[in-house]
Amino acid sequence: MRAKNISATHEHEWEAAPGLPSTLPEGEHIVWQGSPDWQQLAIHAFHVRKIAIYFALMVGIQLTHLWGEGLEGRELIVPIVVSASLAMLALALLTTCAWFAGKSSLYTFTNKRVVMRIGIVLTLTFNLPYRRIAGASAKGYSDGCQDIALELYAEDRIGWAHLWPHQKAWHVKHPQPTLRCVPQGEAVSALLFSMWREHHQADKVVTGAMNVTPSNDGRTHQPQGAMA
Repeated sequence: MRAKNISATHEHEWEAAPGLPSTLPEGEHIVWQGSPDWQQLAIHAFHVRKIAIYFALMVGIQLTHLWGEGLEGRELIVPIVVSASLAMLALALLTTCAWFAGKSSLYTFTNKRVVMRIGIVLTLTFNLPYRRIAGASAKGYSDGCQDIALELYAEDRIGWAHLWPHQKAWHVKHPQPTLRCVPQGEAVSALLFSMWREHHQADKVVTGAMNVTPSNDGRTHQPQGAMA
């Protein structure tokens, strides 16, 4: 299955092509490119919604406390306005970071590797050949976006801080590079699986609900009801 390409602007003039630090060698070509949905990135990676609920609760507690102290008028309104303004400023900064992270990131599938260009101020590019990807897992969201985490072999480690927020949560010791909040996630994860399968015979890949494991003869078998 071939996922629909997502258009990307060439904002990094030093790149040989959008998302690629150098010209692709002969025999290698781009299969898919896409960027995170920045709004979903704000919700699921920067946790803007959870933090907004926290701030709302704190302001509510403050209002209840001040009201219980018998404050009225300006003495009551001014502290609440200050707290609410600071909360809105913090949420605006987080949302802006999510916007920059989404717009500056570009994920690329070629027929031989996954390329992740990430970073807002300092741009980093990670080349992940399919042969060095031990497996993958996908976490879906209600709007069709998915987080697609790539499990690397133990000897291939990328620093957690270098990946953030493009990493799977709670995997600090062995960070997993993650394509965050990818639109049309099911089609993209299926495409990743099909290309991964071309380069592997003895590992497993997990794509959403799909879990494919090798048999003793080296061929892969899918459980009943799994996606092809």
